[in-house]
Amino acid sequence: MDDEVERQNRFREVDENSTAKRAGILGVEYLDLRDKDATLPLINDVMEIPEMYRYRMVPLQKGDYTHPTVYGITLSTPESRLRELNQQAEKNSESVSYRLISDSSFRNIMRRFDPPKDVVYHNVEISSDGDSSTLKKVSVELEHVRPDDILNYLILQADKLNASDIHLETQRDSVRVRFRIDGTLHPIATLSPNKYRVLFSSIASASNLSTAANEAQSGHIVREIGELRRSFHLVNDKGEEIPVSDKNDDHILNMRIETVPTSYGQDAVIRLFNFRQDMLQLDVLGLDDVEMREFKEIISHPHGMVMVVGPTGSGKSTTLFSIVNALNDPTRKLITLEDPIEFDIPGVTQIPVDTTRGQTFADNVRTILRLDPDVVMVGEIRDVDTAKTAIQAAITGHLLLATFHAQDAAAAFARLVDMIGINPVFTSAIRVVIGQRLVCKLDPDTKIEYEPDEMTKQWIRKTLANIPDDQKPNLDNIRLWRPGKSDANPFGYRGRTVLMEQLIMSEEIARFISGEVKDVNAAAIAATAKRDGMITMLQKGVLKALAGETTLEEVNRVL
Repeated sequence: MDDEVERQNRFREVDENSTAKRAGILGVEYLDLRDKDATLPLINDVMEIPEMYRYRMVPLQKGDYTHPTVYGITLSTPESRLRELNQQAEKNSESVSYRLISDSSFRNIMRRFDPPKDVVYHNVEISSDGDSSTLKKVSVELEHVRPDDILNYLILQADKLNASDIHLETQRDSVRVRFRIDGTLHPIATLSPNKYRVLFSSIASASNLSTAANEAQSGHIVREIGELRRSFHLVNDKGEEIPVSDKNDDHILNMRIETVPTSYGQDAVIRLFNFRQDMLQLDVLGLDDVEMREFKEIISHPHGMVMVVGPTGSGKSTTLFSIVNALNDPTRKLITLEDPIEFDIPGVTQIPVDTTRGQTFADNVRTILRLDPDVVMVGEIRDVDTAKTAIQAAITGHLLLATFHAQDAAAAFARLVDMIGINPVFTSAIRVVIGQRLVCKLDPDTKIEYEPDEMTKQWIRKTLANIPDDQKPNLDNIRLWRPGKSDANPFGYRGRTVLMEQLIMSEEIARFISGEVKDVNAAAIAATAKRDGMITMLQKGVLKALAGETTLEEVNRVL
């Protein structure tokens, strides 16, 4: 118990210090209520409780002809609401004043305005194929969650299930809630439109977005998961309370919010970036011994470009951060440019790039090169200017890491050549282009071995025909596996593994960028890379299927 109190006190101290700093930046008076929020007189006739939840603010003092009405506001209080209050007060010849309070103070005061009922929250369980009884159970649960709890409840459950995304999709009569887990979307619940309005208002308030925008918006939310767990009375499916000590580890969860207006309302996707330091290791990327030696040799060089390509959700950020973490030592200066910052790495200078407000990666790359970095990570190469600036940085003595959206390594290389142009000097800049995807792993406790038909065997032999002999498995007695089901795991998959191809800048590949090869296209580049020994993502997938790590169906679904 003493440890729990100490932990809460530490979190409160961080919350108050952070709020005080932001108050100084914003020019708003800060109010520390640590010794007062439990005894502060409640002002009951200034704001309705739903308004307080919606705008994340509370009345602290009722005004009169000589004194202003004082409101405690938070960093999530919309500026538009403050303008409305100012205009209303001016119209009535009154005055208002604001004090910035921490989220902790706001929660404590709201627990007194709206005392928590003895509400018991059940953990969400994923059932097979969107089981209707489970959907109904969770839907009913969400309809009874307190207004100020619904967003945090969804975040907590998504984090518990290791979901990468929360999808909120408006429909004619309801709103569908789905979690993306191991790359697959699972229906979780349906919400009534009224309940979703409360939820979307909480999302918009927390991420400083508008609830009535006519265009797509992007925002950012941070939550401390341990603090969320301690604020809920959680029980398991047997109705047994889950002790705080059993609610996994505390960690900071960064979330990117994307909203878009649709024909039935505002849809939202919450992307969860649950990185931990122990996840960011090269050894967990799934490379074989040969690839790992090549990989470590490439990133050990003091200059050059390493690109990781693939669609959204293919694990590019994890790979880049693993490289950054491996290179992070006191002898190097590492700087990252991110939109937004997804994971805090001690010892690394991380710079947010807000592209929604006119900032560009290219301008920031030029700026940070004056800071004498050894390693630079660019969150994403999106345009010609950034591509050329990154190449110049790689040539002039920096190790540059970047992501790029492309189908595979060969397509990315062809597109990059198209962006930066033919130039023999650039052959010394690009060291490797990595293409990757994530596929679901079979649950080792339930997977079922079988012998495939002859057509499948022939396809496997043809697919693996040109890989190096030292990496070719025995193809005489081919066995595959399919997912099995159990009560504990109705899907047969658990976790994901990476399929990674490495297009290394060899003498033959360099001819495409030096101008010696006139027809620069992805197919020709891929064929050359295969002759140089590159194992493609498809071949990697087949090898993992033969090893019982995944299925051919899963590989084909992803690729």
